[in-house]
Amino acid sequence: MEIKYTEKKEFTQQQVQELFLSVGWVSGQYPSRLHKALMNSSTVITAWDEDKLVGLVRALDDSELVAYLHYVLVNPAYHGQGIAGTMIEMIKEKYKDYLYIEGMPENRKNAPFYQKHGFEIMENGVAMQICNYANKI
Repeated sequence: MEIKYTEKKEFTQQQVQELFLSVGWVSGQYPSRLHKALMNSSTVITAWDEDKLVGLVRALDDSELVAYLHYVLVNPAYHGQGIAGTMIEMIKEKYKDYLYIEGMPENRKNAPFYQKHGFEIMENGVAMQICNYANKI
């Protein structure tokens, strides 16, 4: 099996929904909104096993100084194959001339993964969020 990576936004609403639901993310419950959000994002890198979407990373950027890494996910059946790490390295390369690449992991347990790829925990930083959907986690 050879995983292929692309920045082309050639994924369907159903493919994206299946990937997000495979990891239990609420975004997958809003397939049309999720697809639209990804299509309007600065950068989306996807990983494919033939025609199956198995991984995705999204970055939002201001075109000059800061890129925010949001959404790093891989279908659990493909964990442990370096897919997420490869996509992170692609993001780092694309944004290497920006002053900051900021990661926004929604779960503290994922911090070691980001640290493994060169991210540092912000000494005085804190993630903040307003949650506007009915089934808040």
